[in-house]
Amino acid sequence: MKQQIIEAFEQQFGERPSHLIRSPGRVNLIGEHTDYNDGFVLPMAIDRAVWLAVRGREDGRVLVHSLEQTEPTDFALTDFQHSGGWAEYVKGMARALLDAGYKLAGWEGVLTSDVPVGSGLSSSAALEMAVGMAFAAVSDFPFDGVEMARLGQKTENEWVGANTGIMDQMIAANGQAGFALLIDCRDLSTEPIPLPKGTAVLIMDTATRHTHTDSGYNERRKSCERAAQFFGVSHLRDVTIEQFEARAAELDDVTMRRARHIITENERTLAAAAAMKAGDAEKLGELMNASHASLHIDFEVTNNELDIMARIAQAQPGCFGARMTGGGFGGCVVTLVDEKRAEEVGTAVAAQYQSATPLTPQIFVTSASAGTAVLPL
Repeated sequence: MKQQIIEAFEQQFGERPSHLIRSPGRVNLIGEHTDYNDGFVLPMAIDRAVWLAVRGREDGRVLVHSLEQTEPTDFALTDFQHSGGWAEYVKGMARALLDAGYKLAGWEGVLTSDVPVGSGLSSSAALEMAVGMAFAAVSDFPFDGVEMARLGQKTENEWVGANTGIMDQMIAANGQAGFALLIDCRDLSTEPIPLPKGTAVLIMDTATRHTHTDSGYNERRKSCERAAQFFGVSHLRDVTIEQFEARAAELDDVTMRRARHIITENERTLAAAAAMKAGDAEKLGELMNASHASLHIDFEVTNNELDIMARIAQAQPGCFGARMTGGGFGGCVVTLVDEKRAEEVGTAVAAQYQSATPLTPQIFVTSASAGTAVLPL
């Protein structure tokens, strides 16, 4: 894709770009909806990414063409208006950077992406971090991965209108090749965690889609906030399973189940990191399966296709575990498999899923990649 995006920039603007940026999507191995509860998550940046070729401008405008969209986004850094669509992530990052005190230069660019939109692989965070890096490159300020992740979350929350946590931006900005990252979403500390030897990660796209703003995502967050208030804490991360069980009966059924998922998911995430360090693929798989069950029963963010896909994957020889990944309501299943049987598992799941649904899945092996970076031209 590197050469493709450089050539597209030259065709659009008549010269070579000054900078080439790659910003990865991500898959979350375990720790779903825990990020906005100040909890723990265990994602990895993947080998699919947003690519952005840019060159600075002197007129304070931002002009971006997407190879996947018909209309470019074009706006002045002194005038922000909502227009909808992918342009909001570009505008939102610019607005957040300005509000944080950064002095921004304009730029023109061409972008492309092979991260499926709405699939739960965080195409939006990849775009936000690519835009942040573009501004850093042309405006000559350092790209701080944690600070940029905070501004990406602000973009989602305040400009786009999705009350997401910070996991997606953190892993897109700070991913490490060959490792997942255990992220403490309270202090944003990270620890690289290797996959168990002899395993591979399969991403299984159900071909169903979600949006955070239109799905029940925001409502799930409100339920968690109500539960935290009930327990007298700022976030559910501070409630132990013993404290929860002692008072669970006092909660209404929905709030109780939402809280139970978050509290048990935090425990599963820490246990998964320990299993990975020990090279215990079986234990990691068990925890992934339990996470999916909790997301289905307690958090109710799976859909029929995600449940079918996970169930088929879990039954395959060579599969250690499978669960939905991302915000839910559609998107992908992440599967831990014996690396020698990855192709066999993927082929079997695709065939059985197509028999069970009218949909054609996309299934591919992924590897842990580095975070957002400027690459050599």
